[in-house]
Amino acid sequence: MTSPASLPPTDRLVAILSDLIAIPSAFPPGDTRAICAYAADFLRRAGYEPAIVSRAEGLDNCVARIGPGGGPTIAFNAHADTVGVGERAMWRTDPFQAVVEDGEVFGLGAGNCKGSMAVQLWLAEELARRGGPARGEVIFTFVADEENLGPDGMYHLREAGIVRPDMLILGAQTENQLITAERGVMWVRIVTTGRAAHAGNPAAGDNAILRMMRVLEHLDLELGARLSQRRDANLRSTMNVGLVRGGHNTNVVPNQCMVEIDRRLLPDETVEAAFDEMLTIAGQVDEPDGSVQVEFLRGTNGFAAPRDGRLVQAFGDAVLAHRNAPVRFLDATGVSDGRYFAEDGIEIVNFGPGSGAQGHAANESVPIDQLVDSAAIQIAVLERLVGTARR
Repeated sequence: MTSPASLPPTDRLVAILSDLIAIPSAFPPGDTRAICAYAADFLRRAGYEPAIVSRAEGLDNCVARIGPGGGPTIAFNAHADTVGVGERAMWRTDPFQAVVEDGEVFGLGAGNCKGSMAVQLWLAEELARRGGPARGEVIFTFVADEENLGPDGMYHLREAGIVRPDMLILGAQTENQLITAERGVMWVRIVTTGRAAHAGNPAAGDNAILRMMRVLEHLDLELGARLSQRRDANLRSTMNVGLVRGGHNTNVVPNQCMVEIDRRLLPDETVEAAFDEMLTIAGQVDEPDGSVQVEFLRGTNGFAAPRDGRLVQAFGDAVLAHRNAPVRFLDATGVSDGRYFAEDGIEIVNFGPGSGAQGHAANESVPIDQLVDSAAIQIAVLERLVGTARR
């Protein structure tokens, strides 16, 4: 456990992050029991009564609340799981030991997303030190299952009614700039079937891979052309074939082929409409009945927070006061756990230290000055939105 909260913010933040990096939470398997136990103990020492919530073994989520209520309810979120180490030889240092070098903290998850988790734990501690919110409620959530895009982390907290905020702040590698819009995501599986035969006599069979090629070519021509015209500022509507499996031996005509497709949707597109569109276009290919199956796997709609909303304005004001420069608005490449709240009509933003280029890479790091700036800006945001009892 880190040293007392009397440490200067810089030392305190580095100490918390060092503790977090030392606790393995990589997916797979994505076990967050130890790191959520650390968060719960940290929060308990700060005066909270944290809860550990889980519905799948090993996938713990930590939730803590503070404030008198009466609105607004502001939720902070950081995912506690990381990607795996990958090729160990690519790391210059031990991935599970924080190393401070040239003003940066190196280690697995330093940026994605333990840097933001460290900042949010510091925020929770500092908010309690200031007597808690003068009004409303602040919720801190540290969750599992984000790297798996799975349902046992933030999705579960929302579905169970445990977290239903008016404003949601997601820790992300934005270099302390703002992401206010995020595309939706949909995963679809297409399976084509045929008839196996000896490769020496392919005419006796029905090649499922060739059938899939015809389907994909049609999707690329028809759907691809439509998507190329769909833009929202710098955000684009896209489709990517990410997985292909077919056949079981070179000398056999394959009787089945499967692909999985990742479809990214603009904030004004819906998953339902996007699936219907793909289903219709795939059905236009002249193939035997039942030989092409399109299956919806999972999907969530995108979101866009209004630039004049209270949360976005509070961040803009806090950044301007701290840096004497306006906040920049970034475009999201990936998706966050904010997508589970896309239909709730709340303000959602991504904000935090670190560069997106550092995530999921060997020798991951986060600049210490960005940790400190992120903490200062976000405590100022809370002062603007809910105040504090002792200030």
